[in-house]
Amino acid sequence: MNFIQALVLGFVQGLTEFLPVSSSAHVQIVSEMMQIKGLSDKNSATTAFIATIQLGTEAAVLIYFAKDIVKLVKAFFGGLFNKTKRGKDFNLSVFVILASIPVGVVGYLLRTLIEENVRTLWVVAFTMIFFSIILYVADRFGRKELTMEQMDRKSALAFGFGQMLSLLPGVSRSGASISFGLFAGFTRAAAARFSFLIGIPAVLASGLYEFKSSYHNLDSQMLSATVVATITSFVVGYFVIAGLLKYLNRGSLMPFIVWRIVVGLGLLYSLYYGLISA
Repeated sequence: MNFIQALVLGFVQGLTEFLPVSSSAHVQIVSEMMQIKGLSDKNSATTAFIATIQLGTEAAVLIYFAKDIVKLVKAFFGGLFNKTKRGKDFNLSVFVILASIPVGVVGYLLRTLIEENVRTLWVVAFTMIFFSIILYVADRFGRKELTMEQMDRKSALAFGFGQMLSLLPGVSRSGASISFGLFAGFTRAAAARFSFLIGIPAVLASGLYEFKSSYHNLDSQMLSATVVATITSFVVGYFVIAGLLKYLNRGSLMPFIVWRIVVGLGLLYSLYYGLISA
């Protein structure tokens, strides 16, 4: 992989990680289109590369929400053994943990099944289209009234269930959790903000585990490319977070819904006529 290819994949990861369009699907599609040796195949080098550039975008979340994270961590440990300190921030920290559990449990139990039998571009094509419909219904009919301060246990589990569905390639972690947040009555911005927070434990745990298991398979060239892509994904991802949250205060999810359908249909066409490998 050369410098330009690494730059492109890092940009794609950073651009799509937080948008409800599935970053893993876009990285896989673009890598197939560029026919990058060692990345188009399901091997350990691929695993290490994808895991590492995901850590780049997650670092963007940690920095962007640093104040919120510090406040929640302090509130959690402060109220853990002292009931008098259990206010809204403590409750929100508990809800973040609660919403992070489903994807962790199911991902651990079904990891091998998903990686070996489900992670194909045919599946990605259909899930891109199908979940665009779910995203549309949620955005169209969700009440969009609740803020994060009105989060409760039931709502947190709804977000967690949505994030769990993102284990299917092409679904989009943010898209699925935002959708279920909208179904629960939250505003678009609140749903996105909570989605980013609950993604921190899941993505960090998954990314670090995959990286630890496979980083030794990166040769010097791939290692350099990984560093370039990770830095790029971090920078792009940081600005995407800020832009998306600002946009969702007034805009709908329709542009992302249309994009998912276009990509899904284009992928089906390309796969059917052999223009791209599954």
